[in-house]
Amino acid sequence: MIIIGLTGQTGAGKSTVAKMLCEYGCVHIDADILAKTVIQSSETVLNSLKNEFGADIFKNGSLDRKALAKKAFSSIKNTEKLNSLTHPAVTKAIEKIIESQRLKGVKAVIIDAIALFESGEDKLCDFTVAVVAPRDVRFDRITKRDNISPRQANERIDAQKDESFYTENCTYTVRNYGDYSLEEELKPIIAKLS
Repeated sequence: MIIIGLTGQTGAGKSTVAKMLCEYGCVHIDADILAKTVIQSSETVLNSLKNEFGADIFKNGSLDRKALAKKAFSSIKNTEKLNSLTHPAVTKAIEKIIESQRLKGVKAVIIDAIALFESGEDKLCDFTVAVVAPRDVRFDRITKRDNISPRQANERIDAQKDESFYTENCTYTVRNYGDYSLEEELKPIIAKLS
């Protein structure tokens, strides 16, 4: 089974690329979606988040993801704190999913994670793919997708590593600029799935 690490900055188009690769028999693990479930079900993680970011990230006893995001994405340091508290539990959940897919005889699994390298999940992968897009394109995508203000969008973008971090650390780079054919960009990756 091939394990593909898919990463890049917020709004670059990782989900679009993952969806296209799933047409070639891949199973998609979205680390962000998985993190929501893992965090909500782990008292240990919830308590750690409360201790680090304050009790006001909870409303009516439940984690308020927007309040957490506002604090966690306000700086690179806070984003790193968030990651250090949540990644171990998320990585463990990803490993379980990979093993269950291996037992099913699945051809390939995609680990779709913004913090693929920071979490150490890249070590689970056979190769890694960076999806990149210009800042203005990513800005437009995340303000619409996440229904957030321009200030919040800029904070999220600024709290992430530069595009060069992803392109220098990944095996492949997929440019999702709008003027490139994603199908063409994905050819070397698709060839590995054949």
